[in-house]
Amino acid sequence: MGKIKIVHYQRLRRPGANYSLEFIFEDLRQRLGRKLTIELVNAPCLSKGFFRRLLIAFHAWLRQGDITHITGDITFAGLLLNPSKTVITILDCGILHRKRGIARWLIKKFWFEWPMSRCRWVTTISRSAAEDVAKQCSVDLSKIRVIPVAISESFQHSQKIFNQSCPRILQIGTAPNKNLHRLIEALEGISCTLVIIGRITESIRTSLAERNISFENYHSLSNEDVIEEYRKADMLCFVSTYEGFGMPILEAQATGRVVVTSDCYSMPEVAGKGALLADPNSVASIREAIQTVVQNATVRNELIAKGLENSRRFRADEIALQFEKLYDSFS
Repeated sequence: MGKIKIVHYQRLRRPGANYSLEFIFEDLRQRLGRKLTIELVNAPCLSKGFFRRLLIAFHAWLRQGDITHITGDITFAGLLLNPSKTVITILDCGILHRKRGIARWLIKKFWFEWPMSRCRWVTTISRSAAEDVAKQCSVDLSKIRVIPVAISESFQHSQKIFNQSCPRILQIGTAPNKNLHRLIEALEGISCTLVIIGRITESIRTSLAERNISFENYHSLSNEDVIEEYRKADMLCFVSTYEGFGMPILEAQATGRVVVTSDCYSMPEVAGKGALLADPNSVASIREAIQTVVQNATVRNELIAKGLENSRRFRADEIALQFEKLYDSFS
């Protein structure tokens, strides 16, 4: 396998955008670099507009290797590649749940169905995401390999005494699926500080003020700053209505923080037994879970211990080995 050239074809980074996808595969290349020849190729332009995307597809065709891996987001780049030598990573198909009409049809065809029909393997990050992709796009599950996201080794256990009188509750993300409005409703009357990572709207600010919830808001943080927020937190509340994976669950568990998350999609799968589950569509359910964590030290300690153990399932070396086996299947 060492003589075979594997190309990781990657989107061009948008200024100020989330780079988690790039970090995942950068770490993978570092871990497999001694065994395999992996070349990083960046798309020549941003994925914006028909002609730029056409250029990306042609560029990928010109730069394909013995195995070409489209690492996500710009899956249409695989349309012109050799199907028997192509891998496409699809993190989830949440966008298909949000879009309607012609926009949904175009995205479904160009980002999902047509690229998946022209590759040997599709990888995704959870069983829940794989089942959702198969259902939404009528692709055979046998073509989809589930390879989870590896947790960064930067997240290490950090001891902290839980602040029961006024816990610091961490919320990662502010997109609509992050369910911030219901979380805010659930926190009304609970003494706490809600720490929100991500840009918030005026309606969110108004909701926080109306319910007299103390909060802090940060965005565009460095990795080190995000890690520090996990350390300062007493708990993570991650009650999304949809997630293809849910990396903050593992980041909090690895740090030694108690987790409240949703009982749907990938979140129970990722959390294992190391989180208290709530119905994300029920304010009462979210509130009850938070109150249980705040009031019951035995539950907190059990969840923290189980969370630490669960996070070890997602060690980077193990995830790298799964990709190595995937690439080896081409030979």
